[in-house]
Amino acid sequence: MAWPEAEGLRLAVRLPSDRTVVLAATLLWNECPSAAGRRRRMLPDPPRPVGDLKITSVRPIGHYGVNIVFSDGHDRGIFPWVFLQGLAARPTIDDFISDEI
Repeated sequence: MAWPEAEGLRLAVRLPSDRTVVLAATLLWNECPSAAGRRRRMLPDPPRPVGDLKITSVRPIGHYGVNIVFSDGHDRGIFPWVFLQGLAARPTIDDFISDEI
């Protein structure tokens, strides 16, 4: 996978097939694989990101993924490449994915 490009509200990821997908910051925050993200999703009425959530930083985690830092201070999620590829492949998230940057 090529290094992703963050543009505030979204993250562009080039898949092994050379297709580039754009994932919204809100989708990544909602699906964050961190313990806090999993806890949020178990609540009966999970909280939504506050305000204009943005990606402020993307840091490498070895060769297998990235850590994404969000404008609300959440910075604990490690997003493996295979996880990002799985988000891009989900057919139910068309509102969050675009093939255009």
